Amino acid sequence: MATGDDMIEFTIKNNMVSSEAIRRFKRNIPIHELKNQLELITGAQSQSMKVHVHDERGTKLFDIDDDSRTLGSYNVQSKMILQVEETNLKRAHMFDDTGDVPKYELTNEEYESRKNTARQFMQEHKIGKYNPTAQEEHTRKEKEKEAHEQEAASKININDRCEVSVISQPTKRGTVMFKGEVHFKPGVWVGIRYDEPLGKNNGSVEGKKYFECPDKYGAFVRPSAVTVGDFPEVDLEEL
Repeated sequence: MATGDDMIEFTIKNNMVSSEAIRRFKRNIPIHELKNQLELITGAQSQSMKVHVHDERGTKLFDIDDDSRTLGSYNVQSKMILQVEETNLKRAHMFDDTGDVPKYELTNEEYESRKNTARQFMQEHKIGKYNPTAQEEHTRKEKEKEAHEQEAASKININDRCEVSVISQPTKRGTVMFKGEVHFKPGVWVGIRYDEPLGKNNGSVEGKKYFECPDKYGAFVRPSAVTVGDFPEVDLEEL
């Protein structure tokens, strides 16, 4: 039987669905076998899977990319995050189209008029966001998170080549075109011109231009999702 020291606990996330799981693996498990187990957990195929290791705050540390090695041969520790990326884009986005799913939406006024709701219970018993102490803790954590984003942003410069790793999305390469505050969300953001049309805009949001790029090549991400380095453009002819 494996002892506690022989096991490593990870949070498992992937770009197929937004849910996550916590699993423990033996240190001596071969990487090819680890990928087979991750396939059962995430639905990403082991043959087209990339495994990225992040720390508890979500900062990418390194990739697990050598099937001949064991998990313990990498500098992994419990509580780290295994971000599983399905590189087959057709499979990665197979759950994205929810246009045919009927949705029922209740207005805030309609919800407030109802009796014995979860919101009323939480308000009466000061639970969650209705608990002043919990709200203070939430505010503190948000400030710590933003400080982490500011620190990550300080290491990013305009025209840096980079890789972008966003949860539930494939890793993308591009060039940093903008860094700073934006009008549509609080905090510091990084504007990326992707090498491929995998973005959401042309460097503009709601009519405000932040940088120039072709349509569908631009995106805004948090600094913690950006890793700068020597990332040449992918040669599509080699794929």
